[in-house]
Amino acid sequence: MTMVFLPASDISKYVGEGNVDIGVTGIDIVEEHCSEVERVMDLGFGACRLCVQAPVASKITDVKDLAGKRIVTSFPTLTKKFFDPIDAEKGVTTSIRFVSGSVEAACGLGLADAVVDLVETGTTMKAAGLEVVATVLNTESILITNPDSKHKDIVNLLKHRIEGYITSKKFVMVTYNCSADILDAVSKITPGKRSPTITALTDGGHAVSSLVSKNSIVKVMDDLHTAGARDILVFELSNSRM
Repeated sequence: MTMVFLPASDISKYVGEGNVDIGVTGIDIVEEHCSEVERVMDLGFGACRLCVQAPVASKITDVKDLAGKRIVTSFPTLTKKFFDPIDAEKGVTTSIRFVSGSVEAACGLGLADAVVDLVETGTTMKAAGLEVVATVLNTESILITNPDSKHKDIVNLLKHRIEGYITSKKFVMVTYNCSADILDAVSKITPGKRSPTITALTDGGHAVSSLVSKNSIVKVMDDLHTAGARDILVFELSNSRM
């Protein structure tokens, strides 16, 4: 297996043309280049929005007010696709100009009336005196492959490995002991991804283990303790296969 490092904007092209079997890039890149690729899975990171942004001072709240004006962007295809129906409705033509970087500076330099750019935290946008008028596309990092790849077995193997690792970062394993009379109640608190694992103990009680989301584990521990569970332990996961 050979790993190739490429600019994000080129990855979907290489995968779509069959030069590379599998790649990681953004939904925005795939849509911008109209790449013929198969979307294997969403990776859950790099989430942001492609937005129409206008100067705060312009007080534009309706994106239709920008139809027929000057737009600067690194995503001309998606921008044109977004404005075409609005242009047709208003009988105008929006001027869309491509720049490869520093898109947010275009309005301040007098090159544009608005821009279309990615927004994650909004810090850069606010520093440039811009605000979101409309969202063109929600995007995040995805795993893609060539539909005609001759290495489907490797693609599926990598998919399972990545899924397993992502699961291990989202969940922890909680184990605890409980008496038979509260087993049903505590099992409802920790249903797991499928169901909890329950083992009978020699004293008539039960040991329970279950996957719990990291985001909710503190509350789950409190709820278990209140319900009567004891010896509650939490374990980090290094990897998994589901």
